[in-house]
Amino acid sequence: MLPGLTRLSSVASLLLLSLSPLPAAGQASSCGNPQSNNSTASVAGKAVYFITNDQVNSVVALPIGADGTLSPGTVTATGGAGSVALNSKNEPATPDALVSQSALTLAGQFIFAVNAGSNTLSMLSISPSDPTRISLVGQPVAVPGEFPNTVAASAKHRLVCVGMTGARAGISCASFSPRSGLEKMDALRVFDLGQTTPPVGPTNTVSHAFFSADESTLFTTVKGDPPTNKTGFLSVLRVVTTKGKKRRGGAVAAKMDTRSTPEGTAVLFGSQAIPGTKNGIFATDASFGAAVLSVDHRSSMVTTLAKGVLQGQKATCWATISAATGTAFVTDVGVNRLVEMSLNDASVLSELDLSANGDPGLIDLRAGGNFVYALSPGNGTTEAAVTVLDVSARRGGQGPAKMVQHFKLGGIAEKNSMGMAVLA
Repeated sequence: MLPGLTRLSSVASLLLLSLSPLPAAGQASSCGNPQSNNSTASVAGKAVYFITNDQVNSVVALPIGADGTLSPGTVTATGGAGSVALNSKNEPATPDALVSQSALTLAGQFIFAVNAGSNTLSMLSISPSDPTRISLVGQPVAVPGEFPNTVAASAKHRLVCVGMTGARAGISCASFSPRSGLEKMDALRVFDLGQTTPPVGPTNTVSHAFFSADESTLFTTVKGDPPTNKTGFLSVLRVVTTKGKKRRGGAVAAKMDTRSTPEGTAVLFGSQAIPGTKNGIFATDASFGAAVLSVDHRSSMVTTLAKGVLQGQKATCWATISAATGTAFVTDVGVNRLVEMSLNDASVLSELDLSANGDPGLIDLRAGGNFVYALSPGNGTTEAAVTVLDVSARRGGQGPAKMVQHFKLGGIAEKNSMGMAVLA
């Protein structure tokens, strides 16, 4: 536990310093730990995806073999431009260029990718016969804010929502169609961050937009800035089913969200709804580690059920939940390790030191079947790479993972790259 604001301020300051040198629902209830599901989890997915986030922004698609490892794939332009946030010294904030999780996401056979430099969102389709063959659906659509950095999509409702964290920050949503692509984004639900474009981070920025497990609610984490007494929060936006719409989906996001600050949190970052629960969220907090949260279905207020402090962390920011293990895995941009944590109490279950592969740290990651895929954009000196980790066949489904591949990207993506998604 952190004793108070003084401690939060010092930790957040350390966070800034650690990143700066790196160059260009029902009543709230206990969240049960979903059981390991090795019998139904696929051994491996079909492909992984992330964005280059360069001036000509592109989606990189790498095929996954039967053994979970990656091989060379394709690079497809999004039709938009990438961008890079700034750190406290007004230098490029790489290797956390968008200060976010989920710069792209999947919904069925479709990819949604943000273009932070052109303030647009792109939709691409995945070929049923080849998961690395992707193509634009329609044209990128303009977002009603600036510096879009995170995106969530619901296949159930054919609804996609984008978080923006520039001078005009907030959340906006749009319907999408497999044939015609994205419709016009709706009105911006404003987050009054007082930011610039590009934003100065990593604190005081939008972190991660993601849907609940049943896709009935959109959550968005927003980082506070403890040194300036700026409070972070979690935004809860309900999905409203609309009668009379003939097309499949027929839903819109509510016009107003509900915001609350879970006790003891300060710099909420990457998160995921906990499978098997109606209201549980596992969330990282860059000021201390991670927490298990609960959302009240009636009030939409969020409370803290448990906190886990990670020793030796610099910036624990990204999280994924593995169906194969029933646990969460988190990464740190400044410490090259994979940490496994409990979904019950956020306690540390295992830690794997990956420093031998030469990466400075890891950012966005996703679980797929028996594996976890984690991106390291590099720092301009080290080469960008994706680390592949086998998390299966361990004591009781938990314990140290095993690195099975360190897939170097060979210049197709470098220090601006962001995001990670896995096609099952």
